[in-house]
Amino acid sequence: MNAFIKNQIQQFQDNNQNRGRLLVSCPDQPGIVSTISKFLFSHNANIIESSQYSTNPEGGTFFIRIEFECPNLKEKASEMENQFGDIAKEFSMEWKLTHVYNMKKVAIFVSKELHCLLELIWEWQSGNLMADISMVISNHEEAREVVEPLNIPFYYIPANKDIREQVEEKQLELLKEHNIDLIILARYMQILTPKFVSANPNKIINIHHSFLPAFIGARPYERAYGRGVKLIGATSHYVTNDLDEGPIIEQDISRVDHRDNVDSLKKIGRSVERSVLARAVKWHLEDRILVHENKTIVF
Repeated sequence: MNAFIKNQIQQFQDNNQNRGRLLVSCPDQPGIVSTISKFLFSHNANIIESSQYSTNPEGGTFFIRIEFECPNLKEKASEMENQFGDIAKEFSMEWKLTHVYNMKKVAIFVSKELHCLLELIWEWQSGNLMADISMVISNHEEAREVVEPLNIPFYYIPANKDIREQVEEKQLELLKEHNIDLIILARYMQILTPKFVSANPNKIINIHHSFLPAFIGARPYERAYGRGVKLIGATSHYVTNDLDEGPIIEQDISRVDHRDNVDSLKKIGRSVERSVLARAVKWHLEDRILVHENKTIVF
């Protein structure tokens, strides 16, 4: 990690010593916002940003994300969490209180195609992706020369369907060793086992190179060309045991026409893939995503 990146990270952490984020989902009913606001006020916290949504004001599910400044947040954190636990029980809340200065530790999985990895590294280097990229894991060697000059640990672990379980055991050990908060599949072309997925619920973000639910699975560009589509896209989603059917975080498209062959579709698509994945990762790092059933609410 060079001095410029270190300085950016240090400045970010210094500027966010007292910044917190509260995410809540619960059955909708009167008094939720008022109770949360009074709780924060009681700790002298100032609300900086607040977003909320209800699936149905009468019997639906309520979601809210609040970002706040609170003097001496580090010292108050345990007390605040204990007190909010009582509120959560009263309203049957699922909730999470995060502290912005605790930068999330990220692992990037990649195979041969490096465009998504390069985009994430560029966003990280430019200060637009505030995370600790703790390691890169690949089943190919192509990414090594990109990653190692940045002093990011690189792990080459060959993988195929015949040794999938052994490979994932090594990967899970590394994730635990580095205390990873988020796994990014930046065109990692291996299917994950249910064991691996269940060990990391809503902590694995994938980029699929089609506008889901169209062309789930392998070779979507070839299939899109065969279908003669006029739009191609990319989808970033959380990984579940159902292939390419996890909660969708972000999507985008680009127009194409009859002049485009498979290679040109792939070239156009790579640009869409890069930006879609980067946005999804950024929103996760900023605690802007709440998962509800097989959907996401993105604030």
